[in-house]
Amino acid sequence: MSNQPASSETPGRRLAVPDLLAGGTFIALGVAFALGGSRYEMGSALKMGPGYVPVALGGILTVLGVVIAVQAFRGGDPHVRETEDERGPVPWVRGGMLVAAIVFFGAAVRGLGLAPTLFVTTFIAALAGHRNGPLRALIIAGCLTALSLGIFVGLLQLRLPLFGDWLGG
Repeated sequence: MSNQPASSETPGRRLAVPDLLAGGTFIALGVAFALGGSRYEMGSALKMGPGYVPVALGGILTVLGVVIAVQAFRGGDPHVRETEDERGPVPWVRGGMLVAAIVFFGAAVRGLGLAPTLFVTTFIAALAGHRNGPLRALIIAGCLTALSLGIFVGLLQLRLPLFGDWLGG
């Protein structure tokens, strides 16, 4: 019996299953967004229709997923040498905080308005960070909220009220 590696693997490396799963997920989501966006009018690069951005981002996500999946068949990133034991436990609390931030944004943006909802959402998401305490999360939330409002409300003129009905806006 030969100790030769399988033809899809390079010597000393094996299939990187987490990378393959991530690549597959990116491909599935990218194709789903591209197909969903293709039902809308595309427009052009200068006059984008409602389907332009979902199709473009879906295509980019699909290409990125293919690159990650191909890299997984080549053994993953050669600079990352971690085993399952070195990864540690799954950070369920942090993942839950990220999901809670997204759900909060969707549930509260109409009632609170864009500014406070963005601030609270980014604060919760920043708290989920590995080395972020409350003070650092406040700074991150304040800066990202100001930047987002400047871009989306100031430059792109998004028509969402800064303060919603719940705050008397």
